[in-house]
Amino acid sequence: MGKVYRGWRCADESNIVVVEIPGETMYYLPPRTDLRNHSPDGFEWGYGGSGPAQLALALCCDALDDDEAAQRVYQRVKELLVARIRTHVWERTEGEVMQAIGEALVRMGGEP
Repeated sequence: MGKVYRGWRCADESNIVVVEIPGETMYYLPPRTDLRNHSPDGFEWGYGGSGPAQLALALCCDALDDDEAAQRVYQRVKELLVARIRTHVWERTEGEVMQAIGEALVRMGGEP
């Protein structure tokens, strides 16, 4: 079984995203501001701005385990996956993230 990504909005307006590897471990999703610092305020979702871009980059880096490939595809993944999350609490599987990456690649006409 693959990873599960879970996000939720907190009362203090911070947003938390964790990664669970069922039966093994759980950790906070690193924002990867070392690669691109779209949103120093953290992750966001439900629209196409800077916070969703940071989340899409982090999801792609974690799922692909390839920073260069993630940087090529994350803006499309933002449009296809992150901007479409409309709830305060959400869950996506690694398979769903990889599916969005695959769809992004098809739309881009190439490989990561």
